[in-house]
Amino acid sequence: MTRSESVPTATGELSLEEKASLTSGDSTWRTTAVRDVVPAIRLADGPHGIRRQVRGSGDALGLTDSVPATCFPPSVALGSSWDAGLARRVGEALAREASALGADVVLGPGVNIKRSPLCGRNFEYFSEDPHLTGIMGAAIVTGIQSLGIGACVKHFAVNNQETDRMRISADVDERTLREIYLAAFEYIVRDARPHAVMSSYNKINGVYASENPWLLTEVLRGEWGFDGVVVSDWGAVNDRVAALAAGLDLEMPPTGTDQEIVAAVRAGRLPEPAVTLAAERVRTLARRVSAAEPADDWDIDAHHELAREAARGSAVLLKNEHSVLPLDVAAQRVAVVGELARSPRYQGHGSSHVVPTRLDSAWDALKAAGPDTTFAAGYRLDGEPDGRLAREAAETASAAGVALVFLGLPGEAESEGFDRTSIDLPGVQIDLLREVARVCPRVVVVLANGGVVSVADWQDDADAILEAWLPGQAGGSAIADLLLGVCSPSGRLTETIPNRLADVPSHLHFPGSDGHVAYGEGRYVGYRYHDTLGTDVAYPFGHGLTYTRFEYSDLAVRETGANEWAVECTVANTGGRTASEVVQLYVAFDEDMPTRPRHELRGFTKVELAAGAGTRVSFTLSGRDIAWWSVARGGWRIDAGTFTVEVGASSRDIRLRAELTAAGDGHVDALGRMSTLGEWLDHPVGGRVLKERLAPALTGTAVSSPALFALARGIPLAKFSTFGIGLTTEVVDDLVAAVRNLDGQDG
Repeated sequence: MTRSESVPTATGELSLEEKASLTSGDSTWRTTAVRDVVPAIRLADGPHGIRRQVRGSGDALGLTDSVPATCFPPSVALGSSWDAGLARRVGEALAREASALGADVVLGPGVNIKRSPLCGRNFEYFSEDPHLTGIMGAAIVTGIQSLGIGACVKHFAVNNQETDRMRISADVDERTLREIYLAAFEYIVRDARPHAVMSSYNKINGVYASENPWLLTEVLRGEWGFDGVVVSDWGAVNDRVAALAAGLDLEMPPTGTDQEIVAAVRAGRLPEPAVTLAAERVRTLARRVSAAEPADDWDIDAHHELAREAARGSAVLLKNEHSVLPLDVAAQRVAVVGELARSPRYQGHGSSHVVPTRLDSAWDALKAAGPDTTFAAGYRLDGEPDGRLAREAAETASAAGVALVFLGLPGEAESEGFDRTSIDLPGVQIDLLREVARVCPRVVVVLANGGVVSVADWQDDADAILEAWLPGQAGGSAIADLLLGVCSPSGRLTETIPNRLADVPSHLHFPGSDGHVAYGEGRYVGYRYHDTLGTDVAYPFGHGLTYTRFEYSDLAVRETGANEWAVECTVANTGGRTASEVVQLYVAFDEDMPTRPRHELRGFTKVELAAGAGTRVSFTLSGRDIAWWSVARGGWRIDAGTFTVEVGASSRDIRLRAELTAAGDGHVDALGRMSTLGEWLDHPVGGRVLKERLAPALTGTAVSSPALFALARGIPLAKFSTFGIGLTTEVVDDLVAAVRNLDGQDG
């Protein structure tokens, strides 16, 4: 028998058992190979670094024993760079390391929305905003796949907590789903075309994400055009047959239940073409990643420097009173206080944990830069009080002109698998800060944390606050670069820092109970809530200072098509240092009674300008940018009317505004028996027909009692049949038929 006769040329020619085997892996990190038809695909964790398990490791998942790789800043930091070009370069670096370490698909990026600051996995996610998340996530995917390695976007969808994550039902209305929790995935699928999407553990409105045909087939494939593989999160599948029928192609890791697929087909409970299609998608993925650029190694030094650049671009300068930063280490004694300066926290715990190729500490970098720099640990990382350490720190700070106090969350406070219960720093650290502030004239706080922490109770004890997040393996050197003025901070907040946990819009609902978590705040997540209600916050979304000043001017808006505009403005660096500004574009809707968030981010760009330089910044707006999801229509709706474009440096630092008028999408809703009187009167055809039939009754009611008429406008037309104004059931049916004939409505 010749090779062409023995090897199938299409997945459909495989046996049912062979096709079923392709829908699950053959080990924790490999898919199943079938003869010469489909090779095995090797997968690796790594939203911010490649985690390849050491061969022969006793740890089944390799969480604590993996091959060294570059630990780039996690998404909590990289997202704060607001720099899609930087994110793409990090993605390219991840792809090179994946290839060198023998991986075909990188399990990342994570693009879930930060609904609550308590989510234990927030360090793996970009933002509370879907537009920013979508842009940054697409950049990572594009970078990874530019070298032929596959990217697997996760966790699809509504994976916003770790509490009861494998069973919880996220109960979310459809408009909120579409506008907040699915929007980033949609953008990435349409723009970057990832090779794979990972389904999440949780249920969505009572249906497991891995077994949800509406999510995986109707929306992901049907509406968005996704043509890759849907893979389960590890251990997320509860029913192999239901999952495959819903659109899940690959179960990972294997549970040895392929025979359930075979039995379901033979019993007539599962169509064999569904198995063939899933197997063909896996085969297509294998073919796609086989074209990856091979790499035997990578430039460890170059990737470390890229990690340093990313950390520098991601840190957010929250506060800088008296221009205490940047430091002049030659002119004053500097005290470095805090064990985190010597023993850095640079990533979170869980499946994304990377063994770094090297690790920089801020203390080493600062010590090398300033000979008159001293150190005191101040506290223990386990949070236990230690009076001796605290006294040593106070003595060290009292002899210095400025104290750099490194504070943050201990490693065990933030991890996959559980949520935080507080946003406060450890009490021993706050006590230490207050003692240092009492004895030292200038205090700078440097934070290390994967989720926002409350600053309200202690920020008055600090002249400056640098939020460094979890900055990756080169974070120590990057922090020193920023403190010493080698470069200016350029990160911006991707999530609001509240004054207290109770101010968070999800506070009354998170994390739910009895198997359900209600998304009761709806679309009002993060700044959408705070800015709509005008509540006080510690620092707003988009906020971040630099070592210079920027001015905005000359806003120009030009209509380029139906519901399309070009927006331009000038940004100038009016200070004395080179620095970067993140110019943010929002669309705003001023309503007496809000029906949508007051404003929403719809564009951003990061520009670096030398002192005294200026540049023209451009944005484009489309109808989708002002649209909202109409559940009644089952689609996006653009209303005719006015709205405002806002350009600024944060959601609460708007510099320029212009009012625009949208033509709308021209769609007119169909009328029926249960449409209200008001909907009939406002309809361009229905209003005319109704007034012709009932002009005397309508006019009399409106004149005699405006309040009664306002009440009547909210009543469905069919309900007027007993009110004695001529709207019998027959008349209503005739009106509906007349409108459909005149307006061409579908029946």
